[in-house]
Amino acid sequence: MLRTTSRGVTLAVRAQPGAKKTAIAGVYGEGPGAQLKVAVHAPPLEGRANAALVEFLGETFSLPKSAVELLSGESGRSKVFLLRGIALEEAESILRARGSFSGD
Repeated sequence: MLRTTSRGVTLAVRAQPGAKKTAIAGVYGEGPGAQLKVAVHAPPLEGRANAALVEFLGETFSLPKSAVELLSGESGRSKVFLLRGIALEEAESILRARGSFSGD
């Protein structure tokens, strides 16, 4: 779900748009294909859910919105985001503290 790249850390996300509130909802899948499941309050219209995910991930990882970039999955539920300005270990620690990462 988290990987180090030359530009930062990538995070695989499985979006669930139209939820009551935006929050981490667990992990989708297992092993290398695992994704962070995020329930998103915004509807999947006109990029609103993607914008809400960028804002939520920025808040979650204490990054400005400009440091969170959608790399792939603009129109699907499976997405990959680039997180600039955070180390892999720090991102893992944040998710572990939220009960969303086991490190396996």
